[in-house]
Amino acid sequence: MPIQAVVFDAYGTLFNVHSAVDAVADNLGDKKQTVSNYWRDKQLQYTWLRSLMGDYVDFWQVTRDALSFAFDQCELHNEELKEQLMNAYLHLKTYEEVPSILSTLKATNIKTAILSNGSPMMLAAATKSASIDDKLDAVLSVDSLQLYKPDQRVYALATQQFSCEAQDICFVSSNAWDVAGAAHFGFQVAWVNRFSQAAERLSVPPRWQLKDLIELPDLLS
Repeated sequence: MPIQAVVFDAYGTLFNVHSAVDAVADNLGDKKQTVSNYWRDKQLQYTWLRSLMGDYVDFWQVTRDALSFAFDQCELHNEELKEQLMNAYLHLKTYEEVPSILSTLKATNIKTAILSNGSPMMLAAATKSASIDDKLDAVLSVDSLQLYKPDQRVYALATQQFSCEAQDICFVSSNAWDVAGAAHFGFQVAWVNRFSQAAERLSVPPRWQLKDLIELPDLLS
């Protein structure tokens, strides 16, 4: 079936979540990567736990809570530094190939969108900062549903946006758990496995596995 739209996860797929700590690397010293890893891991865990608990807060609050956990775990007590990191999260760097790939897809008249756990404020800031906001036809946030991926109702936001079936959409994510959720929903899924992770042992595998986004336009042509 021809692809009508390409829908991207944002964090970890288009945006390098670990680029936030680079902005304050000197202040974090040898704890830089440890903080970043704890921050990301706990950020994801809190989305899953809050969805299961029925205790939604937006992704900005989740991100702040996860960073507070990371600081506690690393015995850091610097509120100013924490605020600097939160601000840096609004200005994450994209992976190198992202702008050109989005431009290539737009030139072929394929619709492009983000479907993300991020709050509308976070996504607007990040896409504008990275100068990719004009390369997207839609930016969809779970905030409209007040629950997080991989709930199947989140993926349905994309089919509703483009008035199509799940199989008409190529969903792209670097997060293996997100890939599993999207494939289960029925999307044609491309897993951008940038760091050679093992596949999740869940029900439906992705259609494609890529090292980065460079191959994507050719797959869809």
